[in-house]
Amino acid sequence: MKAIQELLRKEKYKKINFKVSKTQHLLIKASINGVKGNFILDTGASNSCVGFESIEKFQLQSEHSKTKAAGAGATGMYTQLSKNNFLQLGRWKDTECHLVIFDLTHVNTALTQYKAKPVDGIIGADILLQGKAIIDYYNHCFYLQ
Repeated sequence: MKAIQELLRKEKYKKINFKVSKTQHLLIKASINGVKGNFILDTGASNSCVGFESIEKFQLQSEHSKTKAAGAGATGMYTQLSKNNFLQLGRWKDTECHLVIFDLTHVNTALTQYKAKPVDGIIGADILLQGKAIIDYYNHCFYLQ
């Protein structure tokens, strides 16, 4: 395992830790525009997103979007888009991160029913693909380049 970590370090990958929640979600800390928040790492989410209630918290500039969101049992949800945000996961940074903004109430309601803490958003496959992600489930971490 040490050889893999050393190789990833040489290839300029950054290690980011996650925790596994009671609901088996992967929880990570991230900052958007310099403000820290709690997120679910979701390989099945096509786009990274935050809830409407976090627009002010993360100082997001939003615009209307014709795209409807679907997921976790909800479909046809109204969305907004926020472009060119500064996203930081550990030491990995993206200065032009686009985020979908939509109602995360159904996600947080499900989490709190299982006594898990609510989240500010979801880090999805868009970031994982961009960062050429390698996920190490056993050691509760992932790497982005």
